[in-house]
Amino acid sequence: MEKRIAVLVSNDLNHDQRVLKTCETLASKGWKPYVIGREMRDSSALTIPFEGHRMRLPFKRGVGFYAALQFALIRALQSQSFAAIWSNDLDTLLPGYLVSRWNKIPLVYDSHEYFTEAAGLTGRPLQRGVWLRLEQFLFPRIRSVITVNHGIAGAYVKRYPAAKSGKPFVVRNMPRKRKLAVKDNVKWRARLGVSQGQCLLILQGAFLDKDRGVKLAVETVRIRPEWSLVLVGAGTEWEWAKDQVDSFSGRLICLPKMPFEELRSLTASVDVGLSLDQGNHGNYWMSLPNKLFDYIHAGIPIVASPMPEVAHVINHYEVGAVVESMDAPGVALAIERVLECDPTHWKKRSVEAASELNWEAEEGQIHAALDQAGCA
Repeated sequence: MEKRIAVLVSNDLNHDQRVLKTCETLASKGWKPYVIGREMRDSSALTIPFEGHRMRLPFKRGVGFYAALQFALIRALQSQSFAAIWSNDLDTLLPGYLVSRWNKIPLVYDSHEYFTEAAGLTGRPLQRGVWLRLEQFLFPRIRSVITVNHGIAGAYVKRYPAAKSGKPFVVRNMPRKRKLAVKDNVKWRARLGVSQGQCLLILQGAFLDKDRGVKLAVETVRIRPEWSLVLVGAGTEWEWAKDQVDSFSGRLICLPKMPFEELRSLTASVDVGLSLDQGNHGNYWMSLPNKLFDYIHAGIPIVASPMPEVAHVINHYEVGAVVESMDAPGVALAIERVLECDPTHWKKRSVEAASELNWEAEEGQIHAALDQAGCA
């Protein structure tokens, strides 16, 4: 008999590939996920293959938003019966923890980032202090914790050496194992207005905000008129880039977030994938962006900033180049290095890397986290 597990998020569900893959893994273990998220002004109809509920909140940001989110999640959790709770990120953890204690059911905490060191809290000591105090209260008391890479797992161990969970389980956010996406250069270049002979770069991300590399990518293309750049996503720097489009004569294309399969086809049809997050915040410095693995599974070479987790993947699997100087000339030099190799070389390296870097290789840690939480 399926056991219902509440999966808590603070986004609108449709574009969170990690949460959806997690739900698929939970379902394969006999759980019935019920996903609770948020309805936003621009949210499209809910299309996830699981039961779900989206909350309408009276605020979009700030203290009012986070307070409303906590109460709404508690109400949603208490309105139905669940056998376990899966909290994604610190902003959903307090409701998950409280209801798990009240109802005496297991809780798993899945931390998708080093939350208290995120860019949005840098230079905001009051806000960061509130989240840090909350984490300091909750984290040591949680029996089972997952995070997205070994660097963040190590940071949590250092911060909370006596935590009940021990070292967090690591589940990197990788695509499922499948054949490399098929290139469709003619279709995509015609749609984007890019000639067949021009080098096409991509930088993608659900939220392309400050320090995620958009400005650096745009400035790189500005000094190399033979290259074009497509940006896919949303966020403040993506919006900034839209304002620059007219000055690039068609070489800068900004596309909104798109369905995963469509994005996968586009990514396979470009020449180089960019991952240029800047390590100005602890969270970014230790990050391992999803786009890195999307590029590998698309069979294209990567040019990436020199954060330790990212550089390790690039260098160990030989799937691209690490930027040595984080400025436009430095990025251009790294792109030139990967363009010197035949695309078939990068496709071969990507196939070999993808055989190890996939969701199936990671999801055993989800099973272990369930067991540690007491999810019989």
